[in-house]
Parts: sequence; C-alpha cells; structure tokens
Amino acid sequence: MNEKNKNMTNAYRQQLMFLSQQKQQLQLQINILENTLKELEATKETKVYKGIGNVFILSEKEDVIKQTKENQETVSLRLKTVEKQEADILKKLNDLLKEDKSTSSKPEEKNPEGIA
Repeated sequence: MNEKNKNMTNAYRQQLMFLSQQKQQLQLQINILENTLKELEATKETKVYKGIGNVFILSEKEDVIKQTKENQETVSLRLKTVEKQEADILKKLNDLLKEDKSTSSKPEEKNPEGIA
C-alpha cells in the first residue's frame, strides 16, 4: 500500500468513527424523543412543563407534542443523512482496499534485460 493510500485509508477510518459516534448520539436522541412522546400522550394533563435550557416553562400539552414530533422528524432526517454519509465513506474505503489488494497481488514484472 503506497503512502497516499495509507493516508486516505486512515482518513476514511477516522471519518467512519466520527460518523458512527454521531449516529449513536442521534439514535439516542430519537429514543428520548419517542419516550417523551409516549409520556406526553399518556398524561391527562392539558398543561405540561417544557424544558428550555435550565428553565422549565408551563406550556400547552398539544404544543409540546407538536414541537417534540418536529424535533423527532429533524433528528430522523439528520440520522438518515449520517447513515448515507457512512455508507458512502464505507464504499470508498472498500474500493480503496480492493484497489490496493489488486495492485499488490499482481506479480512483479521482471526486467528481461536484467538491469536493476
């Protein structure tokens, strides 16, 4: 494997690690939002407290549900984007590794004149 391909391989692996971390964080956010929606829909209260930074504000339950669903959609779209990026990087990495295997598995051409 030449130096350029090593550097590219390392860069792709780092990008994959970063995207994997992002993906886990987004999946966690989606799970939290799903649980929040379940709890909001299960409560009989018409007003609930919504967290904004370090402050909780009393809000209409339906408004909080609507906003939570919008947040869930946004996070889901971000997750799909990260998954697509992850798939693209993985394909590039696999292509690069296949290219290196094919070039390293070729028999070396011998110099017919015996000149080094």
